[in-house]
Amino acid sequence: MLDVASGTIAAGQCILVEGERIARVEACGTTPEGAERIDWSAFTVLPGLIDLHTHLADAGQDADLALPLKTSPQLTALTGAHNAKVTLEAGFTTVRDVGTYRGLTDVALRDAIDRGLVPGPRMFVAGAYLTHPGGGGELNGVVPNDQLPADMRLGVLTTAEDARERAEFLFDHGVDFLKIIATGAVLAIGTEPGEPEVTEEEMRAAIAVAEAHGSYATAHAHGAEGIKNAIRAGVRSIEHASLIDEEGLAMAEAQGVWLVMDVFNGDWIDEVGTREGWPEEYLRKNRETTQIQRDNFRRAVEMGVPLAFGSDAGVYPHGINARQFAYMVANGMTPAQAIRAATLSAATVIGHEDELGSIAPGKYADLIAVAADPLDDVTTLEDVAHVMKGGALVR
Repeated sequence: MLDVASGTIAAGQCILVEGERIARVEACGTTPEGAERIDWSAFTVLPGLIDLHTHLADAGQDADLALPLKTSPQLTALTGAHNAKVTLEAGFTTVRDVGTYRGLTDVALRDAIDRGLVPGPRMFVAGAYLTHPGGGGELNGVVPNDQLPADMRLGVLTTAEDARERAEFLFDHGVDFLKIIATGAVLAIGTEPGEPEVTEEEMRAAIAVAEAHGSYATAHAHGAEGIKNAIRAGVRSIEHASLIDEEGLAMAEAQGVWLVMDVFNGDWIDEVGTREGWPEEYLRKNRETTQIQRDNFRRAVEMGVPLAFGSDAGVYPHGINARQFAYMVANGMTPAQAIRAATLSAATVIGHEDELGSIAPGKYADLIAVAADPLDDVTTLEDVAHVMKGGALVR
């Protein structure tokens, strides 16, 4: 059994699960009366993995810019159900879903999973992107944006007052946190990753609403100035952080702002996107940000900046999220650090470290089993043999 806090392995341990939660962790002995014994002694057992940057309730990335518009809200939700199942079976028992073009389909998917209607990970959802018109959170280049369906523009704002109103709307409709588009995006037509978009003032207004609801905001931010705007505004985490500079790294370290850097998918975009004919603008921006993001990830590790696991699943097919671990290790982390980023650290980012992220009494019985020691070879996490979520055996 892997203790993710210390990065050590303990043999001969038994985990007693009662209902959804862990009751005891102790040296193995006689099976308690009335208990069912599940033998994972041939495997290394870890807490369920957490991915902080997924897009389950979305049509997926494609050469066709119009795919999200062509995919109805109903089909988007059903596609999300499929994505949720394969993600859970891959060992990710919790995800933070950071936005969908079809607003609030992620809320519906989360609720369906919670009610036991479809299998999937525990979800924390943003509902929609808080973005400027034509910004990195809009479906640009298909039809004039003001002709897009209303559910695709739930978070569009131009003022701080707009930001407050959109944020209140989203919390009224069941979101768990806010996702703010602080800079342009790689995978959005007409925006540049280095350019600031939603302003510091607008972010502050939205974050005040989140805090009033006992929640927080994360910011999509590639560019250095947009990252620093978001940190000053009070976000809990930064998504991507590709072009972060030394000042931004120091600010994040000093203020305990988490960086969630998707260091795997640049290779996928370059290889698959080129082969399938994705827009050249996407491919250019991906080439311009991939290596510098990885260099900045390494620098963040060296500086002790808080880092947590987020893969941008949806850009690539769901279920292969664990391929990112090898990239994190190749760019400066130890296997233990990479695993902690997807367990205890990720649980801390979403504010549920008391319930998730490690194998301990009182926490949810979210467990996975792999055939080898991931501290020796982190790629073993790409092939999960067994999964348990909330005490229920998934596979």
